[in-house]
Amino acid sequence: MPTVRRTPHFALCLLLSLALFMWLQASSETRPAHSPRPADSPLLDSLLRSDPKLTSVIKQAENYEVQIIYTQINRDAQNRPSFIQHNFRLNARQYFNPASLVKLPVAALALEKLNQLHQPGLTRHSPFSIGTAFRCQTPVPYVTPADSDQLNTVGNYVKRMLLVSDNGAYNRLYEFLGQRPLNERLWALGYPETRIVRRFAPCDTAANRHTNPFTFYDQQGQPIYQQPAAVNSRPLSFPLGRITKGRGYQAGGRIIREPYDFTTANYLPLQTINDILKAVLFPTSVPANQQFNLTADDYAFLRRYLGYTPHASKFSFYKSSRFYDAYKKYLYYGRNPDAATQADLRIYNIVGMSHGYLADVAYFTDTAHQSEFMLSAIIYVNQDGILNDGTYEYSSVGLPFLGRLGQKIYQYEADRPRANKPLFDGVSPAGKQN
Repeated sequence: MPTVRRTPHFALCLLLSLALFMWLQASSETRPAHSPRPADSPLLDSLLRSDPKLTSVIKQAENYEVQIIYTQINRDAQNRPSFIQHNFRLNARQYFNPASLVKLPVAALALEKLNQLHQPGLTRHSPFSIGTAFRCQTPVPYVTPADSDQLNTVGNYVKRMLLVSDNGAYNRLYEFLGQRPLNERLWALGYPETRIVRRFAPCDTAANRHTNPFTFYDQQGQPIYQQPAAVNSRPLSFPLGRITKGRGYQAGGRIIREPYDFTTANYLPLQTINDILKAVLFPTSVPANQQFNLTADDYAFLRRYLGYTPHASKFSFYKSSRFYDAYKKYLYYGRNPDAATQADLRIYNIVGMSHGYLADVAYFTDTAHQSEFMLSAIIYVNQDGILNDGTYEYSSVGLPFLGRLGQKIYQYEADRPRANKPLFDGVSPAGKQN
């Protein structure tokens, strides 16, 4: 039998192959596999194409980067929900900027972290101060204003995020969680493709890996918990590789004639945020290992402020006319400041608006027709292809489309036969069984 001579070149190739294999194994936690794009639903497709107010966008759905998830909810005799999902152009590998959609997982995980710390006296009502330890960080002093709505607390920041999509509140809870713990917890919950790696502030990638020190206080102003500054020492990979968009972008008052780079931006596929909303509203409908570690009171708190309008919340920050009832309701109301909200319709939702992208992820309950459904949608409206110039077709195309989309599905659901009507108890969307 002839002897096979292994050359130095062969040994080098073997070593390189071994190194590549080890790298793939080590990075598998942060580079999830993507399943093929799911097929479009004939039902949803027919609903979209049957409405003249939707077809102008649907006929150009690729240009507008439209993605839609419509979820029917059916109840059994015990009021337990089951879900049937219908997709239109759903594609996790088609990047969109999630903008404020990231606020829902951050809100839920901030409440969860308070529970996991097991610190006596530490609750969402505990005031805190924030220090600085790295560039691009800003402090928050410890203050005790007469108006409790103005206290710096996790609970108040969650309210601000869910009621009017407050960016500063998001930044603070991102800092409280820390970049790597935030992402690792979402991966453990079954969302390995997620990347939440940026504040909503002009911080560079390295600065966003550094988060501030916190001190929490009791009602007498004594420190009860101190969290040191932290850093994610291992930068996260990005599942889609390099991502660029458009033919230019505005920076420093001038147009840069090259695509805008989203590679290190936040990444949250529509299916993921749709599932996170479902996990918050219907926790017993998801596997136990995908449930947040929240109390019944935490869940009720999140649902309340997902469903409230700014004025209905009576939160003192949002009494002004600037924060009208449809301010954060894109689906159905189209964010129309003149829209009168329907007393029998409740929309629990989270929205995003940035860089020409509009997104709304929502659960609807309609007590007049005893109907319910989930609806999540994205549209990209940037006709000139220039990002950060403030010129987007939000009002002329995007918001009217989302408003009409919500109305179309609402009308269909109002007439859809149900073997069992949902029983809403006014507290939990899932009814008394939850």
